[in-house]
Amino acid sequence: MKRVAVLGGGPAGAFAAAELASAGIRTVVFDEKLAWEKPCGGGLTYKAYHQYPFLIENDTPKKLITESVLAAPRAGEVNLRLREPLLIYSRLDLNRMLLQRAERAGAWIEKARVLEMNRAGSGWKLRTSTGILDADFCVVATGARNPLREVGTQLRPEDTMSALGYYIPGNQERIDIQFLPRLEGYIWVFPRCGHLSIGICGKGEPAGSLRKRLETYMTEKGIAWKGAPFYSHLLPSLEPSGWKCNRVAGDGWLAVGDAAGLVDPITGEGLYYAIRSADLAAKALLSELGCFAEKVQAYRRMLRRDFAVDLEFGSRLAKRVFLGRFLFGTVPARMVQFTRRSPRFCAVMQDLFAGTQPYLGLRRRLMRNLNGSLYEIAMNLGLGRLVPGKVGG
Repeated sequence: MKRVAVLGGGPAGAFAAAELASAGIRTVVFDEKLAWEKPCGGGLTYKAYHQYPFLIENDTPKKLITESVLAAPRAGEVNLRLREPLLIYSRLDLNRMLLQRAERAGAWIEKARVLEMNRAGSGWKLRTSTGILDADFCVVATGARNPLREVGTQLRPEDTMSALGYYIPGNQERIDIQFLPRLEGYIWVFPRCGHLSIGICGKGEPAGSLRKRLETYMTEKGIAWKGAPFYSHLLPSLEPSGWKCNRVAGDGWLAVGDAAGLVDPITGEGLYYAIRSADLAAKALLSELGCFAEKVQAYRRMLRRDFAVDLEFGSRLAKRVFLGRFLFGTVPARMVQFTRRSPRFCAVMQDLFAGTQPYLGLRRRLMRNLNGSLYEIAMNLGLGRLVPGKVGG
């Protein structure tokens, strides 16, 4: 393998390029923007920076956030102190840092758009906005709006969510999460260096309607948003049926990050999965397996074993989390109330924010702790005299 072309210079593409170039592979990254802003928060969980320490051990401007406020209709709000801080970058700064890391590793970075890719023997002939390049293999990191239809995941309308937001001058030291009635999604307020990223992500609702919800929220909170920079973005949010047929690899190519549909279907978080899938893609390509077909199959297996099965299960939970009901109230309202009154449930939320609680084990953990959580809530409500003894553990 003489040359790998990485199509896209976002976090997934930049990380894959750094790993391949560090191993001595001639690596070329094509991206028409190189580093850009996105409305999404730019948050990295403890799981991400614990596994990849360079994400926190660098001089790039960032914030360490240890407090979050969760709010839901008819439940008020609750302050959640994070044991494991959330690391927040401007996406522009994070992207630039990852590209510089790839360049230091020896990758060639070219500001160009890949217009067309065609098989040429066992390799590829790429037509870009600046010329023609031959490559032995391609890593597809073009994001959710992938113009190269023959590679990467095939997103149906129901497999996407909209994310849009404003950059508001200001500063605060907490994250705000606001659940909304009848919305599979939420509003966020993320503090960045020098400004706030205030946005909304949602599924099954037009972007115009989501924007109106967000602007109503900001007006009610007294946030001056008129005239502030506005951004919007499409995110993968695969339905269970979408995961069954998700196209993550093929003849001579591997897809990573958003281009492979690898985004948490509940939180919309994609940075960890972008970096992790890029790491796995590089490991598959650098493995001792004899041919590209075996490397492609190895990548598919690695993805499923590492996190894809868990995200697929999460896609079956998503509508229940946002639109379901429990104990005569909405699930988001009960989440806020339980977090406020039950230390056991609060610990679950801590682990979800840290990225260390898999969805596959979530139901079992919640059911195991349910009796104890209800007991804690009863005691917090001053009903201890009505509870003759602790039920369960």
